[in-house]
Amino acid sequence: MSSARVVVGIAGGIAAFKTAAVVSRLVQSGCEVDVVLTRGALQFIGPATFAALCGRAPVIDLFDARFPLGPHIELADRADLMLVAPATARVLASCALGLADDLLATLYLNCHCPVVMAPAMSSPMWEKAAVRRNVEQLRADGVRIIGPASGWLSCRKTGEGRMVEPDEILATINSILQVNA
Repeated sequence: MSSARVVVGIAGGIAAFKTAAVVSRLVQSGCEVDVVLTRGALQFIGPATFAALCGRAPVIDLFDARFPLGPHIELADRADLMLVAPATARVLASCALGLADDLLATLYLNCHCPVVMAPAMSSPMWEKAAVRRNVEQLRADGVRIIGPASGWLSCRKTGEGRMVEPDEILATINSILQVNA
């Protein structure tokens, strides 16, 4: 994975803590990682975590002055792969419907690289027909969906909806980047 450029989008879910481990391991493997945090993600994990892991502050604002053309353009133009983890029901819907309603969804719409999404939500949400339709649309659009897994959920119940573990996410990323090398 060395020298690959990976954009990691993190949505608002408790599974965001797992994504910190993914980011750390990507950086350790030699990847250049840019992190995009949604407003919801900020409720679960802070920018300082990713600034320390990546060596630069995460991107939160669609009008971030560090990117004169806009982060949705500049990050997309240089990305070899985009990961969204956790991919919440809202993010899945925005991306499936083509809504540019926040930085992460707008970035997704501008990406021309492979995209991997790791859904995470409660079992009742995951089982909703609307969520399943959005996931199928994203698959049809070429997005690689991994998971979710079954297990203990933050709602204190066991069921399907748990974000897959960092090792599975990293194996998927590695396989995609090796094919595209």
